[in-house]
Amino acid sequence: MGEVGVVLAMLVAVVASGYLVRVLPVALPLPLVQIGLGVLIASMGWHPVRLDPHTFFILFLPPLLFLDGWRIPKVGLFRDKVVILELALGLVLFTVVGAGFLIHWLIPELPLAVSFALAAILAPTDPVAVGSIAARVPIPPRLMHILEGESLLNDASGLVCFRFAVAAALTGTFSLSSAALTFLWVALAGIAAGVLVTLAMGGVQRLLSKRFGEEPGAPILLNLLLPFGAYLVAEHIGASGILAAVAAGVTMSYVELSGRALATTRVRRNVVWDTVQFALNGVMFVLLGEQLPNIVRAAVEGPDLAVPREFWWLAWHALAISFGLIALRLVWVWVSLRLSLAAARRQGREGIMPRKRLILATSLAGVRGAITLAGILTLPLALPGGEPFPGRDLAVFLASAVIVISLVVASIGLPRVLHGLELPPETALHAEEDQARQAAALAALGAIDGAGPPQPFDEKDADLHASAAEQVRGMYQHRLGGAGDSSHPGRARVAEDAERHYRLAALAAERKVLLQMARSGQISDETARRLVREIDLVEARYQPSAKH
Repeated sequence: MGEVGVVLAMLVAVVASGYLVRVLPVALPLPLVQIGLGVLIASMGWHPVRLDPHTFFILFLPPLLFLDGWRIPKVGLFRDKVVILELALGLVLFTVVGAGFLIHWLIPELPLAVSFALAAILAPTDPVAVGSIAARVPIPPRLMHILEGESLLNDASGLVCFRFAVAAALTGTFSLSSAALTFLWVALAGIAAGVLVTLAMGGVQRLLSKRFGEEPGAPILLNLLLPFGAYLVAEHIGASGILAAVAAGVTMSYVELSGRALATTRVRRNVVWDTVQFALNGVMFVLLGEQLPNIVRAAVEGPDLAVPREFWWLAWHALAISFGLIALRLVWVWVSLRLSLAAARRQGREGIMPRKRLILATSLAGVRGAITLAGILTLPLALPGGEPFPGRDLAVFLASAVIVISLVVASIGLPRVLHGLELPPETALHAEEDQARQAAALAALGAIDGAGPPQPFDEKDADLHASAAEQVRGMYQHRLGGAGDSSHPGRARVAEDAERHYRLAALAAERKVLLQMARSGQISDETARRLVREIDLVEARYQPSAKH
């Protein structure tokens, strides 16, 4: 089977993994299932996929980082900014130095610069992998927000450190002052490129739409191209394409708040991006599994080896590095929390030390995934002089093994650490939602009272318009009445759940009749599709939110 066939088989494996993870008797995280399916594809003897590191990096990383920046909750990001920065910047540097020296001490044949490069690419964590593990034993929402914020920023900081370490391995020189200045340019210019490209593309798209109109799929396609545009522009000026993609995503989240996009465009765009995220993350883990036999073979029997390595030697070192990373993370979290607590007390504020189980969970949740895989595969194949890049096969194996080990450790450890952990409910979140719903309902009532009848207007239809307006007004007054019932604080949610139950039942009945009429030829399939889509959009409003 050719490479196109193997890629199609990978996409089928991604689809199958979504069902397998639900039917397997053992609770396994989705990435582990996808890796297993990749190994199965490799075992069939098909021609393996040839990876061009640069193309692989551009294809996978920009959209994933863009989506992280777009969808991360900004309130939680700014509320816990100190903790997130400590993890995303301080912990990355601590990991690069600590794990770099640990790797070089464990494997002296691996040059120090390559050890630092490996440590840097192992520093970023993967919230998608953690989220799949937490699906059955949920991670507390605030902790999940912290992990998401950490992942958003440590992707960029880890990859920038990786870039400097690889440059040092290629040139054999490293200047701290030069690296610091370069880092400032790379970071600031990359962020500026992401922001400007997003604003420019959004402005051009609005201008063209206003003047010429647009095809329904055009803004969605432009949105898909946006992270690649930001990445390529930043790389062209010598800045960080990684930070540009992240900044583009964050900027996009604020552009979205302008409300200029049509409702149907937002619905379709979210569906498209959900599919892209699921496909890209899934293909990366399936690809890891598909490449794993060759990665192991290259690490054991590399052409640069005088004597083949023992597989158990490789496995032991991968385990040592994995648990070393967990230990470094635990030490950093514990010490930084102690320092934050001491600083709060010096300022006269009452600091709270989280429970030990939460600290341990934070340490175990440092799962490596897509970013680590994409980054390590971009290691150069050769030095400028043409000699093979030292230890490349070994570094790729160790990174791949750490991804698998971190998934296994987290899938076993996190449920046990978090099981039965009782935390106070986040009442502020419910209060915020109720306040927003009430403000929206009041605004809606004002709009109904201020809206005149549609034009053209026939006086004989005045009673129909009045009845329709009263019906809509009654829906919003009911919402306000439930939310304002102070004698029964829970009645608003009871009413909302009851409305959802009956509304979903009614919508299901509508859809069933329409589909039956289309099958029997009473209405055309075009009419059925249009009406069913309207029902689907209404139903999406009443469906309970999916768990993270």
